[in-house]
Amino acid sequence: MLPHVAARRDGPQQSGAELRERILDGLHGLLRERTFDTLSVAEIITAAGVSRASFYFYFAGKQAVLAELVRRAVGAGHEAARPWSEAAAGPRETLRAGVDAGAGLWLANAAVLRAIVESWASDPQLRELWLEQMASYTDVAATRIEADVRSDPAVAARLEGIDVRALAASLTWTGERLYYLAACGVPPFDDRTVLVDTLTHLWVSALYE
Repeated sequence: MLPHVAARRDGPQQSGAELRERILDGLHGLLRERTFDTLSVAEIITAAGVSRASFYFYFAGKQAVLAELVRRAVGAGHEAARPWSEAAAGPRETLRAGVDAGAGLWLANAAVLRAIVESWASDPQLRELWLEQMASYTDVAATRIEADVRSDPAVAARLEGIDVRALAASLTWTGERLYYLAACGVPPFDDRTVLVDTLTHLWVSALYE
């Protein structure tokens, strides 16, 4: 159980940014012990130590708080993938580095990312959010694959007749599932080396071998 948190109330010296961060931190902390569907706005307010008025000034509801945490994690994921997506070096090396960085990102944000994966199918707001975020990963992957098709005859021959966007989406969603299993501590993907080796093999085999 989480330790009792005294309900602090925001005062005139606190900036809007500070209050928002307290709300975000409050939900993040609660998600380490509870599932998102069992949490109420009142519990988030208590954990954050803000007034109800302040909560609703910054967020429409608990889904909006989770959405902000998810967007931050996804943004970090795009940064991790940038060396491969921007062809900064050899594709195999940058793919592995990006997969490993993604594994670290999921582990660091396990509570938040478990919450969105476990909630999006049953919550219309979260469904729209997560499909949008996953589409952003698919867009980046498809753009890089299409560039490889144009510049590398071997890749073009390998992927002839293949729907590139469908391939990019398949690889992206496979990564989502394996990262989720790792974040839940499910073997064999709780072993980070196994996780990274497996995902890297899937991407490299599909695209470059």
